[in-house]
Formats: sequence, structure tokens, C-alpha cells
Amino acid sequence: MENKRKTGGRYEEIAAAFLQERGYRILERNFRDRFGEIDLVARDGRYLVFVEVKYRRDSGSGYPEEAVDARKQARLRHTASGYLYSRHYPQDMPCRFDVVSILGEEIRLIADAF
Repeated sequence: MENKRKTGGRYEEIAAAFLQERGYRILERNFRDRFGEIDLVARDGRYLVFVEVKYRRDSGSGYPEEAVDARKQARLRHTASGYLYSRHYPQDMPCRFDVVSILGEEIRLIADAF
């Protein structure tokens, strides 16, 4: 049985390729600070995009994007602030949060998810 980190990494690679096909430029993977982790950081046009990747084998325990609840969103916002600060981005940098939802073999992009 594969561990969660290895499985997550595999689906993050799939998500990164999916986004690149749509014109995103991947800047970083698995940015971590004391507040949390951001799976992918990318550029999409003028936007700096923080991407959360969620995978489920099937919908038995809900859809992948449902796991990005209010608590997870707050943690992602906090971590994104740390990223902006640590990488010296200007305060007016246009940002958004996208979710890549992978359910079995189906991949969906939810741009500007929250």
C-alpha cells in the first residue's frame, strides 16, 4: 500500500501537468511554512495562483473539493501570505486560489475557488 505522501505527490505531478497544458507556469511545489503547505504555486497571466490538489479514488467519501473547507481555506490564506512575504512580492500582487479536483480519472479545475 502506497503512503499518503507518495500518492499525494503523484497526483500533484498530474495536476501540475494538467495546469501547464492550460498555460499555467509552475513556480514552486509543496511550499511549507509554520502555518501549512501549498501544493503548487503558479502564474496564470497576471495572477499568482495558489493551488490545492485534492484526490479521491471515488465519491464514496465525498468529492475531493469538499475537503477544502473553511478551516483549510483559512490555513491556505495564511500560508499564502507567508509565501508572498518570504518571496518579496508586492502587496498589490493579484492572487487567487484554485483547486484541482481529481476524482478517479476525472480532473477538474476550479479557478478562483475561494
